[in-house]
Amino acid sequence: QVQLVESGGGLVQAGGSLRLSCAVSGRTFSLYAMGWFRQAPGKDREFVASISQSGGNTLYADSVKGRFTTSRDNAENTVYLQMNSLKPEDTAVYYCAAGSAWGSPWSINDYWGQGTQVTVSS
Repeated sequence: QVQLVESGGGLVQAGGSLRLSCAVSGRTFSLYAMGWFRQAPGKDREFVASISQSGGNTLYADSVKGRFTTSRDNAENTVYLQMNSLKPEDTAVYYCAAGSAWGSPWSINDYWGQGTQVTVSS
């Protein structure tokens, strides 16, 4: 069993920054591709970013490209999402996910965290 725990969410003004963390335990972290997803009230969950097992490959949704950066520290079993130039439309619950396959973002869905709230005020 793999456990994922997100942290770092909060309230920030538009234009500000936040860094989310997702700590993973239970299995060998480096075996998993990791993804970030978000869900705003009344909307479907959407893909935000993903990173391959080695960290050498990343993917981003067009809506966050150039503003968000995902990285991982395999020694610390943690994946990060650095969010800059935040906009009110980035307001959502952010989830991290782990998957054994790298490729399509939605293939990273074996395990999910509980989510952390990000609220961007205008």
